[in-house]
Amino acid sequence: MATKTNQEIALPAVIDLDAIDHVRDSLIDALEEGSVTVKAGGVERVSTNALFLLLSAAETARRNHFEFAIDAPSAVMNAAIERLGLTAQFSGIMR
Repeated sequence: MATKTNQEIALPAVIDLDAIDHVRDSLIDALEEGSVTVKAGGVERVSTNALFLLLSAAETARRNHFEFAIDAPSAVMNAAIERLGLTAQFSGIMR
């Protein structure tokens, strides 16, 4: 069994349908290893699907007893979360 690690994933500036597959694949790979910290300070545009992807990854981490955190989300990302009414869902994973 592999040693559990804390992986860091930096989100791209634009997380749209063109970028979401790469982000998903990175999250899947990291969540197989252990806990994940997502660096979100550089996000300039984020799709609704990308936000739901992050929530899904957080749930996967929880089920596997790993930590999952979104570190220093940009103002744009925070505004998108608020606009979609997802503040409560993200509150436990933002730092």
